[in-house]
Amino acid sequence: MMRAAVIFGGLVLALGAPAGLVVQKEYVLSTGQTVLLELAPRDPRSLMQGDYMVLDYAISRERWEDLAQRPRDGNLVLRLDEQGVGRFVRYDTPETPLAPGEFKLRYRVRQDRVRLGAESFFFQEGHADRYARARYGELRVAGSGASVLVGLRDEQRAPLGADAP
Repeated sequence: MMRAAVIFGGLVLALGAPAGLVVQKEYVLSTGQTVLLELAPRDPRSLMQGDYMVLDYAISRERWEDLAQRPRDGNLVLRLDEQGVGRFVRYDTPETPLAPGEFKLRYRVRQDRVRLGAESFFFQEGHADRYARARYGELRVAGSGASVLVGLRDEQRAPLGADAP
């Protein structure tokens, strides 16, 4: 009887954790604010994984001279410019409330680089030319700062993808 309970508990944990992550991402997709982040150029091909684009957000390369004094995980505070592109304002701190128009974006410092979430965008083999024009990553950002990459946009901020020209 005890063995069955352990097996059942392990099964619930093994299936429940991924299901919880899916529910969290779906919540961000349905309630999150659309934000564009400027991309910095990277290599769009992997021999082992097929066609994909490694994303490097321009905001990750901005002035991070005080990175060593910052927490390894936290939130950046951004504000959208007139084209809907997120621009760095400051680091989030508990004592400074968000001003109107500001929002949080979760960051993590790994290997001395600021990471903002999705760093790879996979696409159908043979469509590399379509995505080579990408200049912006389109994210959905929840109030908590959690984000999900939903697509790529070109220089005019038009969506790139299966239905795009």
